[in-house]
Amino acid sequence: MVSANRDMLAAIAGVFFLLPGLVAAVVLPSPQLSNGMDQQQIADAITRFYASAGPLMLALSLPMLVGYLTLLAVLLDRDRPSVGAAIGQAVRLLPSYLVAQLLTALVLSVLWVTVLGGLAAIMPQTFAVLLSLIVMIYPLTRVVLIGPEMVVQRLYNPIRAIVGGLSRTRGQFLGVLLYFGPALTLFVVVYGLVMIFVGVVLVNLSQGEAQRMISEAIAAVVFAVGYTYFAAIAASAYQQLGPVNGTGDAFSPSSPS
Repeated sequence: MVSANRDMLAAIAGVFFLLPGLVAAVVLPSPQLSNGMDQQQIADAITRFYASAGPLMLALSLPMLVGYLTLLAVLLDRDRPSVGAAIGQAVRLLPSYLVAQLLTALVLSVLWVTVLGGLAAIMPQTFAVLLSLIVMIYPLTRVVLIGPEMVVQRLYNPIRAIVGGLSRTRGQFLGVLLYFGPALTLFVVVYGLVMIFVGVVLVNLSQGEAQRMISEAIAAVVFAVGYTYFAAIAASAYQQLGPVNGTGDAFSPSSPS
């Protein structure tokens, strides 16, 4: 799926994923952390950072969401829209998609806090956090196809999109997990290795603000590639599941490339 649309996907990713990442590297400050800070001071510094940079981070996330919806439209829309038409569709869907994401995030947050609180009452906090994150894998896999459902069905009602996404993944937990899990794990590993390598190289070549900007620019490139493949995987998974029925269709993971 990616190789067949490589040039188009690269252009969309460059504008909507890479460019905002590069802008963020230039305009977003880093948290003011220094050696010798205790945990409370670090937490306060990070809180101040997000309080000041939060609005700009939110603004920079909007084109990324438009890019994600655009990629889904290009890959999934039955009318095979042009890039311009796909962008227009993505912009029209963006408010509904934002509401769907906010509602989903709210429910997942409440669920995680509830699970964490219950586990923390019967086991050490560290184990409770780890186990609660593992438990949350299930609801996360259930909502991962809300975007494709919204694009394909052209749903401007966020509740209908959420319900449709949940219906699409009903009975398909293991299949969806096996589809997304290895790819996301690979991305985390590759991202970590790249940033470690970049950090080692930059220590010897630059320092200060230049080092930070180069590092974040490279991170933006890796993120843009990863986000593009995530969209392709989501589109491929949606196609694999086929029409929704009472029990869910068979799911046979295959490469989106």
